[in-house]
Amino acid sequence: MSILSANKVKLNASVGDKYEAIRLAGQLLVEAGHVEPAYVDSMIERENSLSTYMGGGLAIPHGTSESKGTIKSTGLSIVQLPAGVDFGDGEKAHLVIGIAAVGDDHLDILTNVAMICSDDENMARILAAKTPVEMIEIFESGAEE
Repeated sequence: MSILSANKVKLNASVGDKYEAIRLAGQLLVEAGHVEPAYVDSMIERENSLSTYMGGGLAIPHGTSESKGTIKSTGLSIVQLPAGVDFGDGEKAHLVIGIAAVGDDHLDILTNVAMICSDDENMARILAAKTPVEMIEIFESGAEE
């Protein structure tokens, strides 16, 4: 099972609030078989205790340490939000990347995602991506550098 695949990319999504965005990212991980449904609740719990907004239009919701047992395999989901969603303090996320990781995999994944998304050119391409394949190519080419 691939960490990132077309069935875990949602383009041109529109959500009412950050919790809906997080649930959407989490549901993609559930549907792909990476996590149990309880993991999505832990993503909300994490957001309530500490914002997962990283800056630059990027949020990376993930579960709490206590939710490790609900993760079946490492996976990423990507939700592209052209209109953005308020993540608090007037900060808008246009990209929500859900992460579920076995063991310490999340450290490498977070580093790679942060490197790719901190590049303004990459972020512009990500936000303009028209197909899941195009989105995946941006992340795969960025991760190799």
